Amino acid sequence: MYEILAAIDEDADGVGAQIDAIGEIADASDEVVVHLLHVFTDNPTGASVTQVESAREAIKRLEERGITVHAEETSGDPATQIFEHAEREDVDQICVGGRKRSPTGKALFGSVTQDVILGTERPVLVCGRGSGS
Repeated sequence: MYEILAAIDEDADGVGAQIDAIGEIADASDEVVVHLLHVFTDNPTGASVTQVESAREAIKRLEERGITVHAEETSGDPATQIFEHAEREDVDQICVGGRKRSPTGKALFGSVTQDVILGTERPVLVCGRGSGS
């Protein structure tokens, strides 16, 4: 079994790219389990991951491919929460979305993505914007 932590945000195109990439991994593996994590930086109403449209779409698309999904939400600093969740679940890989950058900013990833890449020894898959379908 291969376990992936997919840290998702509200960008449907970015999440679509993550789902496409995870689907390719699942096609090449016997069994893939995805820990879908959405980190609210501020969640005073106690919203759940299933209230995030991109998360609902990700869950639907992954389950349609026969992939087991464990969806969870948390609050706080995104990179810290990603590290803690990856450690707790002992995942094999972390999957994060990338952001389109200006020509000057292309050398840098988004701050959360950069923090995750530099802050873990686990493999990190960075996905650009996809079709979202």
